[in-house]
Amino acid sequence: MYAILVFVVVLMLIPFVLVFSGSFKTQGEFIADPGAWFPKTFNFDNYVTLFTQKGFGGYLINSVIVATIAVLANVIFGAMAGYALAKLNFKGRQLMFVAVMGAMTVPYVAVFVPQFFIIVQLGLVNTLAGIALPLLVMPISVFIMRQFAYSVPDELLEAARMDGAGEIRTFATVFIPLAGPALATVSILSFLYSWNYFLWPLIVAQSQNVYTAPIGLAVASQASNTTAFGLLLAGAVVVLLPVLILFLFLQRYFIQGVATAGLK
Repeated sequence: MYAILVFVVVLMLIPFVLVFSGSFKTQGEFIADPGAWFPKTFNFDNYVTLFTQKGFGGYLINSVIVATIAVLANVIFGAMAGYALAKLNFKGRQLMFVAVMGAMTVPYVAVFVPQFFIIVQLGLVNTLAGIALPLLVMPISVFIMRQFAYSVPDELLEAARMDGAGEIRTFATVFIPLAGPALATVSILSFLYSWNYFLWPLIVAQSQNVYTAPIGLAVASQASNTTAFGLLLAGAVVVLLPVLILFLFLQRYFIQGVATAGLK
């Protein structure tokens, strides 16, 4: 079993090694020997060019803004909606949950045109707000928080209510402190989805000052009708680092959150 595990890990790491080593290669090295695993000499020219000549820092800032909005909105609204669907009794609760589950199964392209029409009507085309708006509450966030809420004993909530706490205070002081694993899972998933967003920002953003990192990476790697592979891979490494850092910090809670979401 350990041998199989090591073999699988090695297979999964190979693409990352090739991306990292390729980010130090020159365009000439890619043309002369495309299959080479490592560059002849390690240099940071691709990274320097990416930030000094291609304006990649601005694209990263835009992605950070969009991802921050998405994470905060999904944590807040996803937790509120999940808590309500699991712990509050009101008419239409099951119907609303069915709607959430249905939204998870609808292909993104099916709602792409209606979403763009709404953005146009709101006057948010070519703005970061227009890019972030469809990400504010993802169905998967509501689902995860609802499943976790079911694992919280009703007795804890009832005790808080008997002590005079209102529903909002019960939610904020009892449920939220217990929901760390689920909130970490929602944070990682919403960050990944917004950080890797490509098609929607490509349509909404109509000027380079609104481009996010994935679009900026595609633009920056184009030179004279050819692909600058070194710039492309250097940008891929830069885009990948925040995801790895976030996962390393939250991986324990992420695993707990996924496991808890599958209990009910």
